[in-house]
Amino acid sequence: MSSPRIADLTVSEFKDLVHEAVTHSIAELLGDPDRGLELRNDFAEELRKSLADPEAGGGTMGLSEVAANLGSPH
Repeated sequence: MSSPRIADLTVSEFKDLVHEAVTHSIAELLGDPDRGLELRNDFAEELRKSLADPEAGGGTMGLSEVAANLGSPH
């Protein structure tokens, strides 16, 4: 049995095909490359300490501060 050709698809089937292809491409581009990986215990502990103690460099900054540090006009 031969594969269907695009010319043989209905408009609805073609739209579904395009939607599936675009969805797949976006998921690949925006997906988490670290999904399924585990943090080492020592790194996880350092991360917790850093986030808990802003004086140790674990503070957060707002978008405007990040943009200013990157030289962005925002």
